[in-house]
Amino acid sequence: MARSHEIEYKLFGDDMQFVEIELDPRESVVAEAGSMIYMNQDIEMDTIFGDGSEQSQSGGMMGKLMGAGKRMMTGESLFMTQFTNIGHDVSHVAFGSPYPGKIIPIDLAEHNGKLICQKDAFLCAAKGTAVGIEFQKKIGTGFFGGEGFIMQKLEGDGLAFVHAGGTIIKKELAHGQMLKVDTGCLVALTQTVNYDIQFVGNVKSALFGGEGLFFATLQGPGTVWIQSLPFSKLADRIIANAPSVGGSSKGEGSVLGTLGNLLDG
Repeated sequence: MARSHEIEYKLFGDDMQFVEIELDPRESVVAEAGSMIYMNQDIEMDTIFGDGSEQSQSGGMMGKLMGAGKRMMTGESLFMTQFTNIGHDVSHVAFGSPYPGKIIPIDLAEHNGKLICQKDAFLCAAKGTAVGIEFQKKIGTGFFGGEGFIMQKLEGDGLAFVHAGGTIIKKELAHGQMLKVDTGCLVALTQTVNYDIQFVGNVKSALFGGEGLFFATLQGPGTVWIQSLPFSKLADRIIANAPSVGGSSKGEGSVLGTLGNLLDG
């Protein structure tokens, strides 16, 4: 028997997407705090401990505290927001992420009820989805994995939505097939994929190649999602060019460049 609410959705936009969720009467969706864009008047918003799933509710207050504590370990808020249609007709609520990228709708029932993703990728999901933590078994993954020792896991049998930067590509790995990925570009993977961290193998490449010291090795079978522009890379480039930290404008699109900036004040 299904535990998650059955919701419908529609994606809007291309490089800066948001998702509109359609809720029948009494249906609910849970989301990260601050991700809501708009909602109809019949949508009731409520702040809840943890994720509101059956797992976190079955243990009473202790179950709620454990669910909230798991979220805190991934760097997320102790609370999530639940949106419920309290009206008698279909109603809508929309969610978006604070930086450019794509939204990936994933039916957890199609992936044996579990998805592992980077800790800040989760956007929203049908009520009943458990949002927990996934410990990497290998210590090397924990120290050098880019996303830390703890990743997020989504469990349930309904729809979940994750967000990532830039363009997203979905890769189907056959049994034994291996893919090497920049650690920050890994968005999500199914539970059957073996995930580890590997040194680049060449000191010169590590020091001067500009690609970092480690990359992720993903071995099938299973499905992985990869992003072209992790938010960390975008933030690093913005910070590096900020005048407050020694960066400077390069005068893109200006014939005069720096001289033009001086004349312009």
